[in-house]
Amino acid sequence: MITRYERMIARRYLMPGKGEGFIFLVATISLVAVALGVAALIAVMSVMNGFRAELFDRILGLNGHAVVQGYGGKLENWQAIADAARKLPGVTSATPLIEQPLMGSFQGRVEGVLVRGQRVADIKGNAVMADNVRAGSLDRLVPGSGTVAIGARLAENLGARVGDEISLINPAGESTPFGTVPRIVAYRIGAVFEVGIFEYDKAFVVMPVEDAQLLMRLGDAVGMVELETNDPDRVGQILQPLQAVVAQDGVIADWKSTNSALFSALVVERTVMFWVLSIIILVAVFNILSSLIMLVRAKSRDIAILRTMGAGRAALMRVFMTVGTIIGGLGTLLGLGLGMTILAFRESIVAGVGALTGANLWDPSVRYLTELPSRTDPFEVIGIVVLALVLSFLATLYPAWKAANTDPVQVLRYE
Repeated sequence: MITRYERMIARRYLMPGKGEGFIFLVATISLVAVALGVAALIAVMSVMNGFRAELFDRILGLNGHAVVQGYGGKLENWQAIADAARKLPGVTSATPLIEQPLMGSFQGRVEGVLVRGQRVADIKGNAVMADNVRAGSLDRLVPGSGTVAIGARLAENLGARVGDEISLINPAGESTPFGTVPRIVAYRIGAVFEVGIFEYDKAFVVMPVEDAQLLMRLGDAVGMVELETNDPDRVGQILQPLQAVVAQDGVIADWKSTNSALFSALVVERTVMFWVLSIIILVAVFNILSSLIMLVRAKSRDIAILRTMGAGRAALMRVFMTVGTIIGGLGTLLGLGLGMTILAFRESIVAGVGALTGANLWDPSVRYLTELPSRTDPFEVIGIVVLALVLSFLATLYPAWKAANTDPVQVLRYE
C-alpha cells in the first residue's frame, strides 16, 4: 500500500516543475497515445463483433441453420424428410423452400434475381423479412394472386415500386419445333423489403411456394427443406442421424460449410486487427517509459535527499510506479470514453469522413451490410482496459528500479 507522503510526492511529480515542461509534454503525449490506442481497440473490435453478429443473424435468419438440397434442384420426397427432421432432438423447424436464379425484367431493364418460394406463414413468420418491409405489405402474398415481394436494391435497380408488374423469365421453358421458348410470367409487386444484406436486397424475389412450383414446373416437389436447430454451433451433430434418411434424395449443407470462407475470413481479420491495434498501446507505453526515465534523471537530487531523510527503496519504487500507472490509467479512462463516443456516432463519423474525402467508406456492395454495425462485448472491453493498465504498470518497473537504486552519496557529491 502506498503511504500518504508517497502519494503527495507522486502528485507533485505529476505536475511539471521548473524546467520540466518537456517531460510533462512527453507524459501528456503518452496519455493521449494510450487513450487513442484503447479507443481504437474498443471501436474496431466492437464493429467487428457487430459485423459478424449481424451477418450471422441475418444470413441464418433467411437461410436457416441447414438445408436438405435435392439432387438436380428437385426434392420429391420432401414431406417425409421434413417429418423425419422434426422428430430429431434439437430440430425446431423444417420447412419447404424453393430457390432458383432467374431473370427479372421491368420496362426494358433486366436484372438477375433469386426467386424464393416459401409458405406464406413462413414468410410472415420470418422476423428478418417481416420486420424490414419498406413499402407495401406481406399480407398481399396470397397463393395464386400473382403477387411477390422484392428486395429494396432490386426495386431501385429496376425502377419498380409497389403495384408495378415485373416479368420473371425462366429459361427452362416449353419445347417447340423452333427450340425451347423461355417461360415469362408477370407478377405484381406487393411489398418491398430491406433485410440489410446487399446481396439479398439486390436479388430476392419472394413468392408463395405454390406459385414458385408453378413457375418452375416442379409439381408438388420443392428445391430443398430448410432446417433450424436450437444450437447453430452443434448443427452438424444434431443433423447427423438425418444423413441416412436423405442419402437417396439429396445432401445436407449447414451454415458452417456454406459460409465457411466468409466467417473464417472474419475471424482472421478480427485477430489481426486486435494485434495490430495493440501496437498503438505498446508504443504509448514506451512513451510512458521514456518520460519516467527523464523524470528520474531530472529528480535525481530530490531522490538523493529523500534517501538521506530515510526514504526506503521500496517507497521510491512505489512513487514512480504510481506516477506511471496514473498516466496509463487516465489514458485508459479517456480512451474508454472516446471509444464509446465513436461507437455512438459511428454512422455520422463515416458519413462526415466520406463527405470530406469524397470516398464511399461503407459500400454495401463490398461490405455486405447496408449499415455499419456495432456490438460491444463487456468482457472484451474489460480485457482491453486490463491490457492497457498492465502494460502501463510494466513500463514503470525499470524507471522505478533506477530511482530506487540511486546512490545519494554520488548524487549529492557532484550536485
